[in-house]
Amino acid sequence: MSPPARPQLTKDGRRVLEVVAGSSRQGCTEAFLLAHGFTVELLVNIVRAGFATMQSERVRAGGQPIEVTRVHITDSGRRALRGKRTQ
Repeated sequence: MSPPARPQLTKDGRRVLEVVAGSSRQGCTEAFLLAHGFTVELLVNIVRAGFATMQSERVRAGGQPIEVTRVHITDSGRRALRGKRTQ
């Protein structure tokens, strides 16, 4: 039995991870990434591949509670950025 294949990082996946890696320790909000042209599908794919995590939290904006989803890079995502292989 062969070991499972390592997920491949696409060119767009690399771009989104570079943005998230360059953000603060709080990560990037999903809304910020979507506003910069990344798709929900791409975000889901990098999370499923283990390159990033998403965490929802409640914050107050204009006195109203809203739900915000933050994207954080994982150690696996950092290793993938250091690698040269992309699809």
